[in-house]
Amino acid sequence: MANEKINSVKLGAFVLAGLILMILALFIIGKNKNLFGNEFQLKAKFSNLNGLTTGNNVLFSGFQAGTVKDIALLNDSTIEVTMQINDKVKDFIGKNALASIGTEGLMGNKVINISPMTGKSTKVEEGDVLQAKNMANMDEIIDKLSQTNNNVATISEVLKGTVMKVHSSAILKLIDDETIGESLKASLLNIYTTTKYAQDLSLDLNHVVKDIRNGKGAAGFLLTDTSISADLKNAVQQTKMATTNANAMSLELNAIVKSMNYDLNHGDNTVNTILKDSVMARNVRQTMDNLQKGTDGFNQNMEALKHNFFFRGFFKAQERQKKKEEKLSGQQR
Repeated sequence: MANEKINSVKLGAFVLAGLILMILALFIIGKNKNLFGNEFQLKAKFSNLNGLTTGNNVLFSGFQAGTVKDIALLNDSTIEVTMQINDKVKDFIGKNALASIGTEGLMGNKVINISPMTGKSTKVEEGDVLQAKNMANMDEIIDKLSQTNNNVATISEVLKGTVMKVHSSAILKLIDDETIGESLKASLLNIYTTTKYAQDLSLDLNHVVKDIRNGKGAAGFLLTDTSISADLKNAVQQTKMATTNANAMSLELNAIVKSMNYDLNHGDNTVNTILKDSVMARNVRQTMDNLQKGTDGFNQNMEALKHNFFFRGFFKAQERQKKKEEKLSGQQR
């Protein structure tokens, strides 16, 4: 009888310990699953759950914040997920937080990740709907990778054909020709030398122009000295007077020559006698020749002045004035 009582006590103690352990395990599991303690609900709407089920974890910035309580299909493109969130993280979740579906590890269970966003925002309240971010599932990723592989294969074939064409083209042969390379190098060197000479010439011209502007050298002196213009004006006036006097002199000489020619041929006076003297005639002829040569030289000098850089404008102005006077004279007639 005593042994039976001892066995009964041992059995009762074992059963009691088992119950205590079971209750403790249920409490721990319930605590992790938010079955106990203060909590509130948040919602998010997704177009694809990617395998998310009721009871999966909800993480806030990687921290265990709650579990998925309910999943409801609203229509053919919207699924509403209700999340049971621990009250201790309520003060850290803003209304602008973003909810997305992820995976625990590489191939683990699906979870909902709540990510805080930058900027000021009020804290969430019971029943708020968070903005959802739909993530691509593994099937979509594999499909994209398959399309990418196909595209890479197509590009590889095109590149292969292009490389084969380039390999057999004349351009590659031209590139491989060493003489062409030397010729191109020499041409580039010549271009560089020519460019350098042109640059030096441009600098020299800039210096010359700068010196002229500063009045350096003969050209600069002529272009910058204001007294030169006054001297040129006086020279033009004197040339004008000389031209007028030369024209009058020419007319007078022509009259004298005509008078002397008449007296020589028809006159009966001392001048005629003097002119008929062979010696005197030769002297007079020599004098006339000298006079004619002087007149020709003077005309040549005047012609040279017409083409001179300093007096060219004056003579052109004289010609225009003469033409204008002739035109007015013709109109008056």
